[in-house]
Amino acid sequence: MESILNIQNLSKSYSSAGRVLTVLHDINFSISPGSTLAIVGPSGSGKTTLLGLCAGLDKSSTGTVELNKIRLDQLTEDQRAQVRNRYVGFIFQNFQLLPTLTALENVMVPLELRREKNVRAQAIDLLGKVGLADRVHHYPSQLSGGEQQRVSLARAFSNRPLILFADEPTGNLDAETSDQVIQLLFDLNREAGTTLVIVTHNMELVSHTHRIIRLRGGSMISDDLTPVTDSNN
Repeated sequence: MESILNIQNLSKSYSSAGRVLTVLHDINFSISPGSTLAIVGPSGSGKTTLLGLCAGLDKSSTGTVELNKIRLDQLTEDQRAQVRNRYVGFIFQNFQLLPTLTALENVMVPLELRREKNVRAQAIDLLGKVGLADRVHHYPSQLSGGEQQRVSLARAFSNRPLILFADEPTGNLDAETSDQVIQLLFDLNREAGTTLVIVTHNMELVSHTHRIIRLRGGSMISDDLTPVTDSNN
């Protein structure tokens, strides 16, 4: 089966105070289109660094990253940004909404960057799908954490990404709100057929994915099907 993301011999090192610090060492895996993957491990194990390399936010020290058959490690920063705008969606722990824009305007931004038609109608439809039809004109500061993360979900899927990277998407939410966001994330993902890669400590979130990769000390220690898989996935 073809891969949407293929990682080969990936390592990342930094120089600090005359010493070389290796945060990822010889990572190898590939992901098939439409699948869902969780990356877990203790703090400092390299999870977020790996996510950034996979998404083209940073360049590896050695190894290759191929996203939708495009070698990200061979591209300039501007070229990687073009690939992200075209194929990639993001969800972050701290929501990263633009504070001076309403919920509706935040969702419209990616659509406008793609020069889409009927941008406003598409954004309203997406906000309706995440249960915020009555909050479209509210600013982030007027929304709860759960509502802000639902706006970020609508924004991420507005781009119709081939692959969506989520970094601790429930990290700032209470348990009840977290469960709501998890359900929405997988409902939207199923409807769109998007490939989903999640970095998380939330094992409830992990249990919804098809597959789990564990990192420790910058190395991949296991790559398994998740023992508990949502029957709808």
